[in-house]
Amino acid sequence: MRVHLFIGPSERAIARLRAVARDCAQPLRRAGVALPDWNPIRLYLGCSDPERTGVLRFARGYRSAGAQARLLAELTGEIDALRASGADAVLIASAHLGRLLPGREELERVRTLLSRLGDDIRVTAHVEEQARHLARLYPDRVAEGRITPLGRELALARSGAPWWEGALGSLPDGRPYLGHHPLLDGAPHWLDYAALLAQWEEVFGTGAVTLAPLDPDRLFGPEAPAVLSGALGLDADLGRADPARMPETPGAATTTRLRRFNEVLLAYQARRGLHVPRDLRRRMAGQMAVAGPPIAAGSLSPVSGRFAEMNAALAARFPALAGHLDPDPPAPDWTEADPLFGFRATQYLTAFRSQIDRNAQPIAEMKAADRAEDDALAAARAPATADPDRSNPALPPLAQLNLAKIAGSPYAPHNRLGSVNEEELAAAFPERAPRPLPAGSSGRVIVGCMKNEAPYIVEWVAYHRAIGVDRFLIYTNGCTDGTDAILQRLDALGVVEHRDNDDWKGNSPQQHALNSALKEPVIRDAEWILHIDVDEFVNVRCGDGTLDAFLDRVPDATNVAMTWRLFGHNGVTRLEDRFVIDQFDSCAPRFCPKPHTVWGYKTMFRNIGAYAKISCHRPNKLDPALEDRVRWVNGSGEDITRHAARNGWRSSKASIGYDLIQLNHYALRSAESFLIKRQRGRALHVDRSIGLNYWIRMDWSGNRDITIKRNLPRLRAEYDRLMADPELARLHAEGLAWHRAKADELHAMPEFEELYQQALALELTETERVAYALALDMES
Repeated sequence: MRVHLFIGPSERAIARLRAVARDCAQPLRRAGVALPDWNPIRLYLGCSDPERTGVLRFARGYRSAGAQARLLAELTGEIDALRASGADAVLIASAHLGRLLPGREELERVRTLLSRLGDDIRVTAHVEEQARHLARLYPDRVAEGRITPLGRELALARSGAPWWEGALGSLPDGRPYLGHHPLLDGAPHWLDYAALLAQWEEVFGTGAVTLAPLDPDRLFGPEAPAVLSGALGLDADLGRADPARMPETPGAATTTRLRRFNEVLLAYQARRGLHVPRDLRRRMAGQMAVAGPPIAAGSLSPVSGRFAEMNAALAARFPALAGHLDPDPPAPDWTEADPLFGFRATQYLTAFRSQIDRNAQPIAEMKAADRAEDDALAAARAPATADPDRSNPALPPLAQLNLAKIAGSPYAPHNRLGSVNEEELAAAFPERAPRPLPAGSSGRVIVGCMKNEAPYIVEWVAYHRAIGVDRFLIYTNGCTDGTDAILQRLDALGVVEHRDNDDWKGNSPQQHALNSALKEPVIRDAEWILHIDVDEFVNVRCGDGTLDAFLDRVPDATNVAMTWRLFGHNGVTRLEDRFVIDQFDSCAPRFCPKPHTVWGYKTMFRNIGAYAKISCHRPNKLDPALEDRVRWVNGSGEDITRHAARNGWRSSKASIGYDLIQLNHYALRSAESFLIKRQRGRALHVDRSIGLNYWIRMDWSGNRDITIKRNLPRLRAEYDRLMADPELARLHAEGLAWHRAKADELHAMPEFEELYQQALALELTETERVAYALALDMES
């Protein structure tokens, strides 16, 4: 297998190339090129020198040698899975490889890992003129915590000293637990592209490394797939791409503000022994930002002059670089910009102090957690002498390492989030009459996809009608249990609109259906659109529990990120004809940032034409002309536009909220329902099966949330109204009988009965579940 390794060093360029590659995944597969389903940043995290800490190492919890050893074990398995994919080539892209691995030993680790795929490793660095790169890079580094002004780079450029050696030789001492990292504060050594090239060729071989031009006009325009295809050496036409806006660089005044704030924040952290997490630092930066022009590349002309001769030699070796390394016209030399409006960093520190004290982590706790993880690594490598009573034998070794890391970290799951009392049943919500719709409006519309969900359809439709959904557009494909017949009957009754999706094309039946839905009048005329599945119930936790009550709280919102609350099987083994929302009330904790599936969200969005595409979790392809009209809120009604407007499908510690609305996700239902789902696979990913790994990720039972049960009386009333139709009642009964017969059939098959018993025997605490889920490969 050939390995194409894109190493940046521009994060903006690599992010765009990765996005284009994802959009072109199907033609790339036809051309024999696979993409990893894990974040390539993990390659940097796993191969960097254990002593060379960095922002990402801390942000992602890989500070200690134990954590890094655990990650390397995971990476080995993930890379072996890529090798087994059968593809001819693989593309791995991470700018951190080019920027943050200056040591030969680090590159040797990268080569050793990737050699598991094959010996044909082709490295590409997309480079731009150094002063232009530095003008974009420096504000980004300051936003991450850099304290040293840009004068460090200008002094090095004027000195005439070798850049690579000068940059690495003058790195400041690090104080990593305070967010002060040497490579963040030092001059970027990799701007010496000749030295970068030599370092990588020394490890990967002469001729194995290519310097390609970073051309923003092409890369962020519709020709981006051609840029990707050219870098991969493909003859295949990957099509055209939607133009994208190159991420903006913070203004010069904002950069001054943040650098000065970093100075006082570092001193405050040192006094209090606190580590400020990355997401909090970003929130504070957003509140200090002011409008203004960015740093001009021409003001860094000493840097351009330092590399002019070298760039000419590089362009001679790599002709594609010709013209792309030409500098901007010189401008007055850089001086730090005025921060404007009488900015004083100490005043902002005072304003943020309560946030910092509330959200920062004591460094002593972090160091204790790191020691525990190192001890766990040592124990895992030692002969088996551990006390069996101290650990859960169900956890594999990698999960045991995860457990030691998570237990004392900011990612440890808990239920101390939000203000809703979820374990006390309040008064039942009243019934509400269907609201009259204005002429030409289809109101609030759910668009969904179903396959073999017969026992659950009527409850789901009745529930959402009871809370204020007006219309339903449901697509089905490949049904054998009568799902399509039930929906066709509901269509005849005027309750839903049913569409046959058996002729789907493309990557998945779901995306084909969502693309088709955009042409439907019921979607075109909708006021609000929700894309959710039949195992997901919108749980409004304010007012009278209706969508009206929630929307009254967020009158300016255009998009609502409804975060999942995952509900486990609750000890229910048999498939019963009872309401899902009544049977299952044990669930995941409210605070559970890992694994990534727990805080996934689905979107309810106002139909203002701001997005051109509906995807699984959210609308996509934001129209730049309508960007100013878009306002995203989380489930607590808080503004998260900055986090969600352009991309993302899961909440983070900075954007999570459940107080007003959440999406109850009953991914398993009963153990027998899980077994049937295991047998048929998932609707979205038709080439994947659901095994024990899925159960581990989804069977959350350590907490209780009964808030949705306030809807039971009005659900029952609406359900009974629908089931009063004899034909619908007959079809529901037949569908239920089909599922019961299928469960009996699967119990009789050794493979499925073993899975059933294995799942029921598995007992995990919520922290153990997180540790186990993180140890699993992304594929079940």
